[in-house]
Amino acid sequence: MLPTPSQTVGPFYGYALPFPDGGATVPAGHPDAVVVHGRVLDGAGEPVPDALIEFWQPAPDGDRRGAPGSLRRDQTTGGFAGRDGHTFTGFARVATDADGSWTVHTLRPGGVPYLSVCVFARGLLHHLFTRVYLPDPDPDPNPNPASDLDADPLLASLPARRRATLVAAETSARAYRFDIHLQGEKETVFLDFR
Repeated sequence: MLPTPSQTVGPFYGYALPFPDGGATVPAGHPDAVVVHGRVLDGAGEPVPDALIEFWQPAPDGDRRGAPGSLRRDQTTGGFAGRDGHTFTGFARVATDADGSWTVHTLRPGGVPYLSVCVFARGLLHHLFTRVYLPDPDPDPNPNPASDLDADPLLASLPARRRATLVAAETSARAYRFDIHLQGEKETVFLDFR
């Protein structure tokens, strides 16, 4: 009997999983676009050059449906259905480069203050789940509880040092850095779904 991918150590990401503009849930020039970028690092702080990261999120209005068929081939254009350069998809898939870096162009999620993340990387027998919390760029004197990081149950349940591993750092207007540490002292908080 041959082993299946979940029984072996990959990576198995080279064919058909990464796709052109996989990190663009919206076009880079969209007026409301934010850029989330970072690196995937191993326990020694070395880059992981062959990781694959998926992101899911609701639209700015809180709609979680996304654009249907965003990974199926369009038979007419050869591109990906749902990736028309205009429609928000709510899904991104990016591979890391030689330096472990990745970038996603997206919109701020509605209803929750985070992007959901799934990490696939060498040495992982099972993928890892985490979140990227985006700090509010314009603190409101009457904040919406759904976008308030202090009110988030997951963040509230963590000690401050661990909580910090889930919050992206604003690097410039509409740009955030989020490094994913797979192990070690700075290990990112990962979620256990059963």
